[in-house]
Amino acid sequence: MSTTTLFQITFYLAAPFWALMILAPGWSLTRRIIASPWIVLPPLVVYTVFAVGDFGTLWSVVSRPDLETLRAFLGTPEGAAAIWAHLIAFDLFIGRWMYSDARERGVHHAFVAPILVLTILLSPFGLLSYLVVRAVAARRATIGSWHVSSPSTGPGEPAPHSGG
Repeated sequence: MSTTTLFQITFYLAAPFWALMILAPGWSLTRRIIASPWIVLPPLVVYTVFAVGDFGTLWSVVSRPDLETLRAFLGTPEGAAAIWAHLIAFDLFIGRWMYSDARERGVHHAFVAPILVLTILLSPFGLLSYLVVRAVAARRATIGSWHVSSPSTGPGEPAPHSGG
């Protein structure tokens, strides 16, 4: 397969998983599929094809990073396609974590879906957005367990616990 063809199919290898997380988040099959870290395997295979094919150059770029060496590597079709497959795989891994974490924490999908779309396009901004939403959701959950005031508690004091 040509470099161009592999480059072009890389995103499509990940797209079904993104579609499940965004469009069918509560479907039991979505939860089962996304629970597996192996969903990132298809773009990782593409990355491996490029990495193995030019491992010497890749190793020199990552073991002694320098802007010019990196620029030269990324300036080749194989280098650009390799980094694209790398990004697609890691974006999907991050998206998978956000989807799973949000479900565990009860973060409403209306907040998560647009962040997942942002993560597909610009993953650092997507991750940052999710971390903010996650922190706000955690804070609201904590605040929700406290009374503002009542006859038996003052402002900001925890609600009395009737344990057993």
